[in-house]
Amino acid sequence: MSALHSTTPGRLVVGWREWVGLPQIPVPWMKAKIDTGARTSALHAFGIEPFERDGAPWVRFSVHPWQRSALDTTGVERPVHDVRHVRSSSGHAQERYVVLLDLRILDQVVTAEVTLTHRDAMGFRMLIGREALRGRFVVDSARSYRGGRPEQETRDRNRGRHGA
Repeated sequence: MSALHSTTPGRLVVGWREWVGLPQIPVPWMKAKIDTGARTSALHAFGIEPFERDGAPWVRFSVHPWQRSALDTTGVERPVHDVRHVRSSSGHAQERYVVLLDLRILDQVVTAEVTLTHRDAMGFRMLIGREALRGRFVVDSARSYRGGRPEQETRDRNRGRHGA
């Protein structure tokens, strides 16, 4: 049986952390924590600014894809899917914009509801919640990077080693 397949038919095994891609933004690689305790996924975003396009609500924001770096900042504009009150793991409630984003996990692309929040101080700039995983993936909490890793240069950029 392939290392990427589980004993649950039709579901792939992910580790507690994975390298994922956000093809619509485009961010080819971002390290994400898999968190079955969170319902929705969350993305580190800053400069969050709502606006209207053709009478519909949109949001403009920026993303830092690397954990300890402000390099490769990506500007994004997405339609607002929802606005929700979300309680963080520290118990703090805040109102967050929700956008729909495609996530590439283990070479599978899934559309997920993603809340936009400031995660700069967090260990991971992206958190993948259980709704994005439901019906497609199972989590092996003892494993990491089941979908593989990007090339060394990308991993170095994530570690803050630029130009290495």
